[in-house]
Formats: sequence, C-alpha cells, structure tokens
Amino acid sequence: MADAKVIPFDDDRSRGGARRRPHQPSSGRRTAAPDTAAGVAPVCEAAVSPLPGAARPRTEQSRPYGAETETETETETGQGPAPADGQEAEARPDRWERRIAGGLAFLRRRLTGDYEVDEFGYDKELTDQVLMSLLRPLYEKYFRVEVKGIENIPSDGGALVVANHSGTLPLDGLMMQVAVHDSHPAQRHLRLLAADLVFVLPVVNELARKAGHTLACAEDAERLLRQGEVVGVMPEGFKGIGKPFSERYKLQRFGRGGFVSTALRAGTPIVPCSIVGAEEIYPMIGNAKTLARLLGFPYFPITPTFPWLGPLGAMPLPTKWTIQFGEPIQTDGYPPEAAEDPMLMFNLTDQVREQIQHTLYKLLVQRRSVFF
Repeated sequence: MADAKVIPFDDDRSRGGARRRPHQPSSGRRTAAPDTAAGVAPVCEAAVSPLPGAARPRTEQSRPYGAETETETETETGQGPAPADGQEAEARPDRWERRIAGGLAFLRRRLTGDYEVDEFGYDKELTDQVLMSLLRPLYEKYFRVEVKGIENIPSDGGALVVANHSGTLPLDGLMMQVAVHDSHPAQRHLRLLAADLVFVLPVVNELARKAGHTLACAEDAERLLRQGEVVGVMPEGFKGIGKPFSERYKLQRFGRGGFVSTALRAGTPIVPCSIVGAEEIYPMIGNAKTLARLLGFPYFPITPTFPWLGPLGAMPLPTKWTIQFGEPIQTDGYPPEAAEDPMLMFNLTDQVREQIQHTLYKLLVQRRSVFF
C-alpha cells in the first residue's frame, strides 16, 4: 500500500483532485457505497447529487429493535408502578415476542433493500440498530464514559464539534459519536470527518460510510452543516493520534483554521470538546517507522503489550473516560466575508484550541485515577 496521505481539512487541493463518483442506486431502494477501488482514496466534491429514494423522512424516531418502550423502561428501573409477579411473568414473553418481531422486520428490510442511505452513504437504521449497539458495551461498561456539557450541543440545526485526538487507534471519535447520540435529549447523530486512510481500508471503509462519516474536506463539511447536521472534526489528525505517550494531553497544531472557515460560511456554532482517558488505552512508547512505510501507515505503534503479546496486545486498556462539551462559540454574527479573513480564523482557531487544552488540564486535575 502506498504511503497514507492525509488530506488537510482546509487544503484547497482537495477541491481539485479526482472527483468522487455519485452513488448509484442498486436493487430496491438501497443505494451502493461509493466506489473505493484498492489503493484509491475517495475525495470530496463541492456538490453531491441526491440519490433517488434517499433521505426519506421518517415519522417515528428510530431505536434499536430490542429496546424497550418508555413504559417498559420505567417498570424495569423502578420509576413506574411495580407489576405483580404474575403480571411480570406475562409481560416478559410479550417483550421477547416484540423483540423477535422487530428483529425479523429489520432483517426483511435489509434483505429486500427497503431502506435508505443518504448521498454520503449514511445508513441511519443500520447505525442506530446495529453499529451503536455494538459500540455501546464498550462505551458503558469498558470505558465507563462520563459525559458533561451535552446541553451545549443545540437540539436542532448544524453545529461543528471540535475535539482533541489521541489513543493510537481512533476509538475516541467513535465514543464521542455514542456520547452525542445517547446523552443528548434529541439523540442527535454525529457525522465525523475522517482522513483518506479510513476510506481505503477494506471493511473499515464500508462501515465508516454506513456510520455517517465522510472525508475531511471543507466542501463535505459545509454541506452537512447547512443540512443541519452535527459534524465532528479532530484537527490534530495523525499528529495527535500517533503522538508518543510522553506527550499525552498536549495538543498538537490545529492546522490553518479550515474548520473555522467552514463554520463561518455555514453560520453554525463551534463546540469545543475535551476527551480524557483515550491517551492511556494504548501507551505508545515507540514507532516502527520502517514497518509503517512498508504497510502504508502513518505510524506503526509499539506499546508495552503490542506487538509482544500478539492479538492480545491489541486490547485497549480499560481506562475511565470523561467527555466534556464546552461553551459554543457563535459564528452567525460575522459577515459573509469573515471566512476569508486570515487573522479572524487564526484568532478563533487559537481560542478553540486554548479552550480544549484548558479543559483537559482541568479534567486531569479532577481525575482520581486513570482507571477509576
């Protein structure tokens, strides 16, 4: 594999390369994922044609087919009236019947193609009912994520969440996605911007598209923000996720402020996000650069357990995480030409970076232990 090339978020060259082919519909109303031939990374384009049958509005809020209704949840948590033993015994088979019926209905829709994906390849039903369910045990039981300041993400309309990046593998982005969906009252979906390496890896490419992620370029980000989506970006990129353990919780450079320019053009708030706990899941004590070049990776981590323990060494350490969303920085008060002002972009970028760094130090002081 060729050396992985990170397309900077604000790099103007991302607008002029090979254009990503629009998604072509397949059988039923299901649409195919974007073409990602081996070794070819997709690039964004300024305008993406909508798909036939895509973005069909739903009248019901999607939830996992195995999830209980509000009445069932209140009964199980003790917030509602406790049923008698006989009533509970009768209700239990009924719940399992609904779960099985919901699961069969989900499988039928997948097999017949009776579902939609948007122009970016996002499959909301699959994300809610399968991908989130797979990530939730890791989020709740393994990392025991504590979320603060979720009210700073608006209930509707676009918002750009800017977070620090760390951990050798990008689990922090996935945990942030679960945090926004499960903790926000409106159960909003976070659409992450990812590097081109994500979209050339087999399987990972398809899952990333289905989960709503897209290439980190200004055009795609602005389009999502104008559609009212919550977009997540980690400006440190590989510099942050691949930094040595000795530099943990020290933010790397945030680039040239491309994310600020995008938020200014879309008129959406910027929400700083600080993540504590991800730095310690894979303590990176070395980097096998030669092996990384051979494999086409930006780095090849060496940790106290990997590669010495083989596959077992790839298990992340069960650290305790805290994700805090800070006060939003409003951008709708700036004139349209503000997006072209380099001094304003520099100042806002520095403001976002300093707010994240200050919150990281504050959370580290409050933390009792790495694991508790």
